Amino acid sequence: MNREPRDRWRPALTGGATVLTALLVTGCSGAAENRTPAAERSSGGVTHWVDTATVESVAEMLRVRVPATATQAKAAHLAGLQDDGLIMAFVLPTAEVDDFVAQLKPEEPLSLRERPLARNTNPSTPFSHLGLPEPDLSAKVREAQVCAPCEDDLDWLKIAVTKVDAHTSRVYLSGAD
Repeated sequence: MNREPRDRWRPALTGGATVLTALLVTGCSGAAENRTPAAERSSGGVTHWVDTATVESVAEMLRVRVPATATQAKAAHLAGLQDDGLIMAFVLPTAEVDDFVAQLKPEEPLSLRERPLARNTNPSTPFSHLGLPEPDLSAKVREAQVCAPCEDDLDWLKIAVTKVDAHTSRVYLSGAD
């Protein structure tokens, strides 16, 4: 059989291309696992939601006192490799919101954001985990940075306030410890 030199290598090259394709596909499937949102990884991964988190435990980590008149209080704690994500929300009579905010001593007064943001600015600890709408994706939100850096282990704390109805408002707190 009289083959040209390039024809002699064709079976080896075809087999090599198959192996290379298989390696690329295998590598890509592992990369997809690494793109899984932090909030959805299991406790065996880098981060996980702490099942035992309570409103009280998260409030303590955020160094916040939940008002006695608060209702519908919810909280979650996302344990991370370096920092923990903390979220908490509750409903207050609108007349009490400014007193609550004053006790936090925010860096600046709350500003009013008229329009929703294009995306959630903190997707690793979404309020949707608590069954709540994202304050970033809502309109007419009063918000401010409370502290960054904060005292002790708390890295930062943010507040957002939205109207629930004519008499009540939902307070959202998010932070990293």
